[in-house]
Amino acid sequence: MPPAAPARHPNQVLAVLLLAGVAFALSQTMVVPALPALAADLHASTSAASWLLTGYLLSASVATPIAGKLGDLFGKGRVLTGVLLVFSAGSAICALGNSIEVVIAGRVVQGVAGGVFPLSFGIIRDTFAAERVPGAIGLLSAVFGIGGGIGLPLAGVVVDTLDISWLFWIGLIALPAALAAHLVVPPSPPRPRTRVDWLGAALMSGALVALLLGVTEANDWGWGSARTLGLMAGGLAFGAVWLWVEARIDDPLIDLRVLRRRAVATTNLAGLLVGFAMFSSFLLIPQFAQASESTGYGFGMSVTASGLVLAPAALVQLVVGPLAGRLGVQIGFRLTLALGAALSTIAFLVLALEHAHPWEFVIGGAFLGAGISFAFASMANLIVGAVPQGDVGIATGINTIMRTVGGAFGAAVATAILTGDTLAGTPVPAEGAYTLAFLVSAGGGVLAVCAALLVPPRVDPGTGGGAPARAAPARA
Repeated sequence: MPPAAPARHPNQVLAVLLLAGVAFALSQTMVVPALPALAADLHASTSAASWLLTGYLLSASVATPIAGKLGDLFGKGRVLTGVLLVFSAGSAICALGNSIEVVIAGRVVQGVAGGVFPLSFGIIRDTFAAERVPGAIGLLSAVFGIGGGIGLPLAGVVVDTLDISWLFWIGLIALPAALAAHLVVPPSPPRPRTRVDWLGAALMSGALVALLLGVTEANDWGWGSARTLGLMAGGLAFGAVWLWVEARIDDPLIDLRVLRRRAVATTNLAGLLVGFAMFSSFLLIPQFAQASESTGYGFGMSVTASGLVLAPAALVQLVVGPLAGRLGVQIGFRLTLALGAALSTIAFLVLALEHAHPWEFVIGGAFLGAGISFAFASMANLIVGAVPQGDVGIATGINTIMRTVGGAFGAAVATAILTGDTLAGTPVPAEGAYTLAFLVSAGGGVLAVCAALLVPPRVDPGTGGGAPARAAPARA
C-alpha cells in the first residue's frame, strides 16, 4: 500500500487534531466533580447520576477500536469528521436534557468520541513527514492528561458561576473541529475496501461492556456478588468467543497476529498497568483536597480549588509532551515508556509519604504530569511503529482500551481502599486509606516499568510492518 504524501499544511492538521482531542478529554473529566450537582439538578439519586460517567466510559470503550478500524478502511479524516458530529449531537442532548435518562443517553452518544485518538494517531502516521511523527504524537498524547487537569477546575467554575448545562455546551467546540477536519485533513492512503467484521465488533463490544460494567459497579454491588462475578465471567466468555471467531474468518476486525507481536503485546500490557497506576490520581487527589480540615489531613478545598491542585500536572504535560517524542527518537521509546512509568511511581511515593501541605501535591503532580506525557507518547509511538500502516487505527484503539480497562480497575481498587478504612462512625476515609491507595498506585507503576522493559529495543520493519521503535534522529 503506497504511503500518503505529507500534508501540505501539517500544523493546521495538528491544530485540528488537538482541538478534537481537547473536546474529548474535557468531556471525560468535567462531569466527575460535578456529579453531585448534576444529581441535584436532575432530581436523581447518586447511583443514577454515576451512570453519566459509567455510560460514557462504556460507550467510549466500544467506539474506540471500532472507529479506528472504520478509519483504516474508509478514511480516517472522513470518519473523524463523523465522530465529532455525533459527539456534538450528544453534547446538545445532554445540555437540553431535563431528566437523568435523557442526559445519560446523551453521554452514551458523546462516548463515540473515544475514536478521536486512534483516528488522530493514524492521521499523523499517514500525512506527516517521518521526522515529525514522534513529536506530533507526543503532543497529542499529552492532550489527554491536559484535558483532565483543565477539566476538573473548569467543572468547578461552571457549577459555581454558570448554568450546569454549560458542562455540556462546552462540548460544541467539536463542531468547528469537525468542519476543519473535513476541510484540512487529507485523504488516507488508498486501501482495498473489505467488509466490516460486525460480528467481531459485536463480540468485542459485549466483552468490554461486561468487564467494565462489572469493575465499575463492583464496589456498590460487592466484588463477590453474583452480578459482579457474572458480568466478569460473561466478559471473559465473550472475549474467548471473539478470539475464536477472529482467528477463523477473512477480514477480521483485527488481525490477531498484530496483537501477538511482542512489541504490541508488551506495550498493551504496559498500557494496562499505566492506566491502573495513573487514573486513580483523578479520583484520589481532588477527594483528598476536598476533605474537611477536621479530618486531620484534608485541606477543605472547594471543587474548583481542588481541581487546581492538578493544574501543575497539566502544565508539565503541555511542556513535556513534544519533548517526549523527541527524546524517544534519540534513546528509544521503550526507555521513555519505562521513564514515564518510573516518574509516575515517584509521584505516588511522594504523595504516600508527604501529603500534609498543598505544595507537596504540586511536586507530586509535576512528576505525575511528566510521567503521563512520557508514557502516553511512548505507547502511541511504539504501536504506530510496530504495525502496518493500514492497522494503525485499530491497533492504537486497542492500546487505548487497555489503558481504559486498567484505569477502571485502578479507580475501583482505590475506591474500595477508601471505603474500607474510614474514620470511626463516618463514611469519610481515614488518612491511612489514602496512604495505602497511593502506595498501591505506586506498585502499579513499578509493574509498568517492568512491562516497559519487556518491549523489544527495536521493531523489525520486516515483521512489524512499521518504522523502527528507535528512529533516526530528527533533521533540523
